Parts: sequence; C-alpha cells; structure tokens
Amino acid sequence: MRKAVGGVLAVLVFLAACQSTGGLSSSKGSPFAPGSVKGADGVDGLLVGHRLMAAGEYELALKAYYRGAAEHGATVDVLSAIGSADLKLGRLGQAEHILRKALEVDQTFVPAWNNLGVVLMEKGEIAEASQVFKTAFALDSGQSDEIRKNLRLALAKLDNPAYDAPEESKFSLVRRGQGEYLLLTDL
Repeated sequence: MRKAVGGVLAVLVFLAACQSTGGLSSSKGSPFAPGSVKGADGVDGLLVGHRLMAAGEYELALKAYYRGAAEHGATVDVLSAIGSADLKLGRLGQAEHILRKALEVDQTFVPAWNNLGVVLMEKGEIAEASQVFKTAFALDSGQSDEIRKNLRLALAKLDNPAYDAPEESKFSLVRRGQGEYLLLTDL
C-alpha cells in the first residue's frame, strides 16, 4: 500500500509540474518580472535618463537614453538628451556631433540649441556659442531664465575674453519636459 501511495503521489507531483502556471512568462499587462512591460505602464528610457542626470549619474543616464532611442527612435528629444549626457561626461566632440544631429531633425528645438551653446563655450568657441545662444533665446521668445543667463554670460565672455563668471553664474543645460524648459544641472 505504501508503494502505491508513493507512486500515486509521484504521478501527481509530476503532473502538477507539467501544468502551466505562468512560470517565467508574464501575462499580458502584468507589472511583474521577468517580461518587459510595454505601453503606458512601462518606464520610459528618457524619463529614467533625466532622473539619472539630475542625480549626477551621467553614464547610467546615457545608457537609459540609448534605451530611449531603441524605444522611440532617433528623435530630437533623444538626441538632445544623449548629447547633454556626453557633455556632462566631458565628451565634447561627441556631444557637439549629437546635438548638431538633433538640430538636423528639428531646427526649432530650443534645448538642443542651448546645450550646443554650452558645448561650444566649453570648447572655447565663444563667438559661435554666442550666436547659438541668440538662436535659442529667439526661438524661446526670451521665456527661459536659464537661456537668458547663458546668452548674457556668453556675450560678456565675447566682449571680455578674460571674464570669469562667478560660480553661481555658470552655464546651464536645459531639457524639455511637460512643455516646459527645466534646469537640468549647472556646469
């Protein structure tokens, strides 16, 4: 009798193991791992990247922005964000290249103009940076304090190359978020 009960129990365990219980697959719309969540419930790579930039985690932000590029394509938002992360990592040549690509996608995208101006200032290309900031300021209709401050600093540096702005007046990166231009970080 004991062998029969053991055999029946083994068969039941085997059948239970063969039954589909969801296992490692997630049901559609499930918020649980291991499947990736897509749609409105998914975490956008751009949003994650912006948060990481604000936290000073530029390398991780860059990776998140690349994930955003895979999700959205090479949009002006994505390219501008990647260029800004490259700038914060000190990769000025890459940042300039990517920001110029962003402007090829959309010549009216104010954050890309502003952030390109910051790159040019870092490279010491004051005259071009001043023109870029003027473009950003005009496209923004003078509404962003950060862009106004950047233009003012660039023009002061253009008039007096020896001018060194106080620490609290350093150039600012901006990004687009919820229809606003937000201060991302100071250089």
